[in-house]
Amino acid sequence: MSLDGAFLHIVRNELLPLVGSRVDKVYQPSREEIVISLRTPKDGAKKLILSANSMSARVNLTSAAFENPQQPPMLCMLMRKHLGGGRLLDIRQDGLERILYFDFECTNEIGDIVTNTLIAEIMGRHSNIILVRDGRVIDSVKRVTDDISSVRRILPNIVYETPPREDRLCLLQCSADDVITAIEGSPERLSKKLTAVLEGVSPIFTRECAYYAAKDVDVVCNGLSDSAKDRLRFIINKAKRALDGEAEFIIVSELSGKKKDLCFINIEQYSTGMLISHCESANGLLDSFYAAAGKTERTKQRAHDLLKLLLNTYERISRKLELQKKELADCSEREVFRVCGDLINANIYRLEKGMTKCALEDFYTGEQREITLDARLTPAQNAQKYYNEYRKLDTAEKMLTELIGKGQQELVYIDSVFDAVSRTESEADLAEIRRELREQGYLKGGVRPDEKVKKQSEPLRFRSSEGFDILVGRNNRQNDQLTLKTAKATDIWLHTQGIAGSHVIIKSDGKEVPEQTLFEAAQLAAYHSKGRESSQVPVDYVAVKFVKKPAGAKPGMVIFTNNRTLFVAPDEELVDSLKTK
Repeated sequence: MSLDGAFLHIVRNELLPLVGSRVDKVYQPSREEIVISLRTPKDGAKKLILSANSMSARVNLTSAAFENPQQPPMLCMLMRKHLGGGRLLDIRQDGLERILYFDFECTNEIGDIVTNTLIAEIMGRHSNIILVRDGRVIDSVKRVTDDISSVRRILPNIVYETPPREDRLCLLQCSADDVITAIEGSPERLSKKLTAVLEGVSPIFTRECAYYAAKDVDVVCNGLSDSAKDRLRFIINKAKRALDGEAEFIIVSELSGKKKDLCFINIEQYSTGMLISHCESANGLLDSFYAAAGKTERTKQRAHDLLKLLLNTYERISRKLELQKKELADCSEREVFRVCGDLINANIYRLEKGMTKCALEDFYTGEQREITLDARLTPAQNAQKYYNEYRKLDTAEKMLTELIGKGQQELVYIDSVFDAVSRTESEADLAEIRRELREQGYLKGGVRPDEKVKKQSEPLRFRSSEGFDILVGRNNRQNDQLTLKTAKATDIWLHTQGIAGSHVIIKSDGKEVPEQTLFEAAQLAAYHSKGRESSQVPVDYVAVKFVKKPAGAKPGMVIFTNNRTLFVAPDEELVDSLKTK
C-alpha cells in the first residue's frame, strides 16, 4: 500500500522537533533511498530516511543500520555538497498532499547563505526525492523526461512544479457535515466516493468509515440511514482528532504475519480475518512496516547483475537439457539398427549387391521385417553400416545420459546460488558469491578490488530454546566449510528437501538433540531457503557423519543417507527470537 497524506501529516508533526538540527552526514544506501543523519541539540544523532521506491515510498526516522556502497553515487555526493552542515529550518506540507518539504539553511560555493529544499513526493510508483534551490531543480533521484511524462518534467536546472492537485476536501479544514453533504445522494459505494471526495486518505481508511457507518464496506451513499450518517460523522470527527494528535498507529497483517496495511485509526472491518497490532509512534510504525521490504529491495538492487547472470545461465542450461533429452529419446531406436545388422548377416547368402531393400524373417519376433539396403554396398557392408549406426547411438546414449545428469546437477547449483544471492544482507556476502562464481567459471576475469573479501564472513548464529547452538551457512562455500570442516560427526545436519537453501548445523556436543531443538533448527533451514514463503516445507535431518561430498561436486553439493524428514511452516518471529545477541 501507499503511504497516504493523512498519515504523512502525523509523521510530519512527529518530525517537527528536528527543526533546528544540523545535517551531519548524507548517505545513499540504494538507488532510490537517501538517509540523512541529523545532529539535534537535545537528543543526539537521528537518522531520517527518504525513500522513492514504489514498494516502500516513505519519510520517517529510522533505527535501521544501512550498508552503504564503498563508492558513494554521484547523487549522494551532490546531496552532501548542497546539504552538508545545513540547518533544518522547517518541514512543510500543503494540506494533506503526499509531499513533504524540508527547508535547509546552507552555505553555497562562494560562502553565501542559501535555502535548499529537499522535497519528498510520496506517490507510489511516481514517488521522487528532489533537491531544489530558488525554485529550480538541482537534481533528483528519478529524472522525468518528456518520454516518461508529458505533464511534468523533473530535470536539473528547470523550474520545479508541484504535481497537479485535485479539488478535494481536506480533513484539516472541512467539517464532518461538509463530507456528508459532498457524498449525499450519490449512487456510488461510500468507500469509493470518500476516496474521491477527501484529500490524502487511503482506501483502508475509507473502507473503515463505511464499515463503521453501516457495518458494510460495500454500502452505497444513497443507502445510508440517518443513524448511519451519524456514525459516519462520528468516525470522521475521530479522524480529525487523530490528525490533531490523538492518532492510533495500526498495522494490519495477514494471519501468517505478513504486513499488509497501516492506518491512523483503529481498524475493525476485517473482524478475525486479519491481525491488528499497535505501535507507539508513526515513525516507529513506518520503520517496522517497511524495514523488511526496504532491505529486500536494497539487496535486489545490489545483486541485480548477479541475479540476471544466474537467470540467463539457468535458462541456457535448461534449453540445452531439453535438446539433449530429445536426442536421448531418439537413441532409444538403436536396437532396431542392431537387429537389422543381425538379420542381414544371418541371411547374407540370400542377398546381393545392388538390392535396395529386402524382406527377412525377424527371428526375434517371428514376423517379417522390411530392411532398406544401400545398392552401392555389399550385404556385409550393409550389415556393418547398421552396426555402426547402432554403436553410434549406443555411445550417444551413454554420453547424453552423463551430460544430462551433469546439467541437472548444474541447474541445482545455479538455483542454490540464486537463492543465496536473493538472501544476501551485505556487500561482503555478494563479494563472496562473486568470487565463488569466478572460481566456477560463470564470471570472467579476476576478482576486482571492490570484490575482495577482507575477512571471511561467519555463519549466522542462533541458539535453541533448549540451549543448543545452531549455525546457518550464508552461501555455498560457507555451507561446505560448515558441513565438512566445522561440524563434528555427531552434530546434526539439516537441509530443505529438494529446495535450494542453507546448510544448518546443530552443535550437539555429544548430547542427544531434543525434538524442540530439531523443530527450531528445521524452522531455520526452511526460513533460509527458497521455500521461505511456503506453508509446509520438508526438511531432512541426519547426523553429520552420514553427509558426504562427491569428488568433483560443486560448492554446497553433498549426498547423505539415513535421513529423516520434518515438515514445518517458516515463522519469522521464531527465527528472530532464536538469534544470538
